[in-house]
Amino acid sequence: QVQLVESGGGLVQAGGSLRLSCAASGRSVSTYAMGWFRQAPGKERAFVATINWSGGGTVYADSVKGRFTISRDNAKNQVYLQMNSLKPEDTAVYYCAAREGISGSRWFYDYVYWGQGTQVTVSS
Repeated sequence: QVQLVESGGGLVQAGGSLRLSCAASGRSVSTYAMGWFRQAPGKERAFVATINWSGGGTVYADSVKGRFTISRDNAKNQVYLQMNSLKPEDTAVYYCAAREGISGSRWFYDYVYWGQGTQVTVSS
């Protein structure tokens, strides 16, 4: 059993930056692929980024390429999402997720464990 808790969300002006953290407990996620998803009101949960178990492989949604960076620190059992050049359309609840296995996935149904989400609001 793995528990995930996101933090770092908040209100930021367009063009600003936020760094989200995902703290894992219960089990080490050093051999888990991790992902970030987001969901805006009235919309489906959308893929943001994934990172494999070693941190050497990452995949990003087209909408965030060049602006967001996913990383992990397995020694601390944490995953991060650095978000730069934020836009109002980035406003959503951001969720951290984990899947058993070394490879990431852009599909939400491939992930076993989910955090509670953290709100990110970008003002114009």
